[in-house]
Amino acid sequence: MAGEQGYYGTGKRKGAVAKVWLLPGSGEITVNDLPVAAYLHRHTLTELVLQPLRATGTLDQYDVKAVVLGGGKVGQAGALRHGIAKALVAGNEEFRGVLREGGLLTRDPRVKERKHAGFRKARRGKQFSKR
Repeated sequence: MAGEQGYYGTGKRKGAVAKVWLLPGSGEITVNDLPVAAYLHRHTLTELVLQPLRATGTLDQYDVKAVVLGGGKVGQAGALRHGIAKALVAGNEEFRGVLREGGLLTRDPRVKERKHAGFRKARRGKQFSKR
């Protein structure tokens, strides 16, 4: 977990799970063997992933290698953010306060609700017909 090899953190969001390794380096972020911008496609999602590194001022100190499974791109970006934050805390316990303050260590509990019997979706009922 610690030492020369770097630090590890598991992040989760919606249906996505991210396995994140922080390695000493120059700030290169690789997700599923692709650069983060090429993998996520959207600038806003890339910025979301960089939040923990920016909050701690370690943007150019670590290379991030991540494997992301499940969910969609937005959920995967949230899982990456969570995983990076947890890995930073594993590396330096002093970052916990800054990351906690920004809400970066909290797993977002919102997931899609299951479909219920007699409904079209989770809460969307059948269409009412007067005649």
